[in-house]
Amino acid sequence: MSVAFTKEESAETASETQLPDRPIPPHANLVTEAGLKSLERQLAEAREAFEAAQAIEDVNERRRQAAHPQRDVRYFYERVRTAQVVPPPSSSDKVAFGSTVTFERNDGRVQTYRIVGEDEADPKTGSISFASPVARSLMGKSVGDVVASAGQELEVIAIA
Repeated sequence: MSVAFTKEESAETASETQLPDRPIPPHANLVTEAGLKSLERQLAEAREAFEAAQAIEDVNERRRQAAHPQRDVRYFYERVRTAQVVPPPSSSDKVAFGSTVTFERNDGRVQTYRIVGEDEADPKTGSISFASPVARSLMGKSVGDVVASAGQELEVIAIA
């Protein structure tokens, strides 16, 4: 039988339907309570999108539409499964996971970030991952401490 009469996926279609897994960071999956809820919500949304894709009749289109949600289900399932909820810090004496820290850079810029889990971090909205270089250099420090990060000095000026 001629290949023209078979319904096989092209290499392009196969690459669209077999996406590589999203990378899982090697360190602990620390999250805030809100971060865990967000991961659970994203997992539910990915499952819903996958189920919706399964209703598509055309097999190639179904595979294409299911590829991203299927990958996201695997990722968010693993992130929820390994999540370690860290309670809010009991003190604002030292920078810790969940702290909101304000620091001044040696160029005069003052920045404030909350230190959270990787999946909930968004510097544009004021949160950074505990695994980021800035957060790692600030952890355990107190108001007045100066640390070096990325070739700059950061002075802790407030912790909440």
